[in-house]
Amino acid sequence: MPPFQNTSRTLRTLRTLRTHQPLSARHLTTPSSRQPGPLTGITIVSLEQAIAAPFCTRQLADLGARVIKVERPGVGDFARHYDTRVNGLASHFVWTNRSKESLALDLKEPRDHRVLMQLLRKADVLVQNLAPGASGRLGLSYRDLKTTHPSLIVCNISGYGSNGPYRDKKAYDLLIQSEAGMLSVTGTAAGEPAKVGISIADIAAGSYAYSSILAALYRREKDPARRGGELDISMLEAMVEWMGFPLYYTYGNAAGPKPAGASHAAIYPYGPFEAGDGKSVMLGIQNEREWAKFCGLVLRQPQVAEDDRFKNNSLRVKNRDALQQIINNAFSELSAEQAVARLDEAAIANARVNDMQGVWEHPQLKARNRWTSVATPAGTMPALVPPGMSLDDSEAFDVRMDAVPDVGEHNEAILAELGIERE
Repeated sequence: MPPFQNTSRTLRTLRTLRTHQPLSARHLTTPSSRQPGPLTGITIVSLEQAIAAPFCTRQLADLGARVIKVERPGVGDFARHYDTRVNGLASHFVWTNRSKESLALDLKEPRDHRVLMQLLRKADVLVQNLAPGASGRLGLSYRDLKTTHPSLIVCNISGYGSNGPYRDKKAYDLLIQSEAGMLSVTGTAAGEPAKVGISIADIAAGSYAYSSILAALYRREKDPARRGGELDISMLEAMVEWMGFPLYYTYGNAAGPKPAGASHAAIYPYGPFEAGDGKSVMLGIQNEREWAKFCGLVLRQPQVAEDDRFKNNSLRVKNRDALQQIINNAFSELSAEQAVARLDEAAIANARVNDMQGVWEHPQLKARNRWTSVATPAGTMPALVPPGMSLDDSEAFDVRMDAVPDVGEHNEAILAELGIERE
């Protein structure tokens, strides 16, 4: 990792906030013989919490960036305490915080605030998803920093954006799903709305922040003046972008798609169907050629393809209850394994309805060597190799899969880089 120059000695008397033991052998990784990641040499300072910003910066770390995660002394990022499912660690935290350094600072304390400002002198990107208005009160807005840090890219992630009537509203994933209309298309027709079972609004915002930072770094690289810039990522806007299909489906005040459980509101058959052994099979028909093959090879009732009620997708959606009964009757005579065999024979898209244990043991992930391991304060844990990256290709750049840090684990090392001696 690139060292910071010791540009100032004014903070020598600052105490270190480190409360943990030095980096132990469990955190060390075997040196890679492959090429450095494309973001090697880029330093990200992140005032992050929860999911959106940590997911963004973990992906930057995957590509080789140095990510310094600024946390509250003692307690750290509150996502550390969401649950204790990973040998006492929080599942969300282990997922989104590998390959980072943890620097514990109380930014309301002038001495610690000065540490952060000194750190930013050599940073390429500042990411923050603090509560609305918090970064401005700390003097960390782009307006505050652009004169003294002209090359710095500042990425703000918030619920609703930096202006507008919702600017100061707190935002959590469920609330954004609700505001973005997601809850209007989930659940079942007869039941109450159901939120998506993962933090989809946070993930969407983190993904757009990640790609926007990459674009900003590329733009800065092409700029002779190497000017930075400001990125304003809204969870609401990220989620509404993902709602593009139902939005256009209702164009011109048309009725919206009805919640359809695991089925599709606008395509049929598409969703889960129960086999005779009680297990479910997921399948999807995308065109009329597949529909004919499905009726002939899977249902073994080719005449259904010519039924006037089912001759095109719109009619199949309109008459889905009648068609569902036909499919259920045919599947009731098959086991799930037999149904999948017929679907495969007909080249109809299908899937098992996995639980999480099925995903851990998924044969395709194993066959493609998608699992590796990372160190954590609670021991070594399995981790999925990031999509698009590989641990097998010796010509590929190095995929960074380093340890999940403890709170303040890197205070001593970072302060030493800055020329700050322990108090």
